[in-house]
Amino acid sequence: MRIAKFIKDWTLLCAIGFGSIVYWVFTHVDVLVPFGDFAGPKLVALLPVNLFVMLYVTFCKIRMDDLTPRKWHFILQGIRTFLAAASVIAANLCTTSTGKLLWESVFICAICPTAAAAPVIVEKLGGSIASLTVYLLIANCFTSVIIPLFFPLMEKSADITFVMAAWLVLKRVLTVLVVPLALALLTRKCLPDFIAWLKTKRNIAFYIWSFNLSIIMGLAMQHIVRAPVSGWVLVALCVIPLLLAVVQFSVGKLVGHYYGDSIGAGQALGQKNTVVGIWLTLSFLNPYAAIAPCVYVIWQNLINAIQLYYKEKHGYLKW
Repeated sequence: MRIAKFIKDWTLLCAIGFGSIVYWVFTHVDVLVPFGDFAGPKLVALLPVNLFVMLYVTFCKIRMDDLTPRKWHFILQGIRTFLAAASVIAANLCTTSTGKLLWESVFICAICPTAAAAPVIVEKLGGSIASLTVYLLIANCFTSVIIPLFFPLMEKSADITFVMAAWLVLKRVLTVLVVPLALALLTRKCLPDFIAWLKTKRNIAFYIWSFNLSIIMGLAMQHIVRAPVSGWVLVALCVIPLLLAVVQFSVGKLVGHYYGDSIGAGQALGQKNTVVGIWLTLSFLNPYAAIAPCVYVIWQNLINAIQLYYKEKHGYLKW
């Protein structure tokens, strides 16, 4: 019973540990390596399918009338842009490759769009799913503009055009956000009995996200373990995401508190789509900087796990 209660209270923490252990076992136990090589890519390919189902289930709980833009949605875009622009300037002023690498890690953790799974965590914490859904749509459209603007400034050799980058982001918005949202709103209108039943299954989306998190952790561990960096550079690439996670969650909550939505705003600025960040870094920046979004996924989910535990135990969030 104690083990079951611990898993329930610390589901995200268990998902992080499970994903890391499974990755280690299937890459270090010789007899299991072939199976790991076969199953790993299949699980990664399953991520968008799980994400679609998870968001559909979550979006079924919101109404069209609730989908209204709020002022803090746009304020957070300004903060994201400022952090990204400041890191671009700092990177270009650096005279050493190591310094530029560290600033690139700051840049990618700042410019990453909000994780599509954020509404699931917001629901568990007692925030507004609808408000964060609107933010996700705005943030991803905004991301399709700032990524192609900033990436060539950060890395002069980055082979990325404005149209290509904008389409890559918007395509993800359509497949991962817009389609499940439209399908969920249609279901609310046509199948009210199904919606009523679905509302009684409160944790379906959360457990799907926990499964996805285990897969993401395996992917993150792969990049961390194989990265050819060591010493203080590796320490810095692990500490920087922690500092950024704390700063972004805190600033988001501070802005959101002023507008009566600290939970949603905190997740909006702090919970990042690190899979996109890893892919963008490996494609267009110094590949070693990919360690930062890999580690960020650990810190942001540790923060979420602590918040969920505190909410479950005390009924409210202190931070």
